[in-house]
Amino acid sequence: MFAVIKTGGKQYKVQKDDKILVEKLDGNEGDKVTLDQVLMVADGKTTKIGEPVVGGASVEATVVAQTRGPKITVFKKKRRQNYRRKKGHRQDLTMIQITNIKAA
Repeated sequence: MFAVIKTGGKQYKVQKDDKILVEKLDGNEGDKVTLDQVLMVADGKTTKIGEPVVGGASVEATVVAQTRGPKITVFKKKRRQNYRRKKGHRQDLTMIQITNIKAA
């Protein structure tokens, strides 16, 4: 059984026991999280596609770690003006492990 979920503006295809990195979610390590925006649920025989979400379906997950992504360098420059700006950015991420998929 698998599901397609939406969190943090992105879509993920998940199965039970998968570990995925998603945009930051509130919670500490070991906390349980319920993801309600399930776009599709399928097992071997049936497929439910939401319009836009599947009613009553949810995915349960456990927070494994709160981490940060790789450093991205943002560099702006205007030629011949001695104008240079250099900034770095690291996105906050949450690693979650899928524990259960409930289809309505």
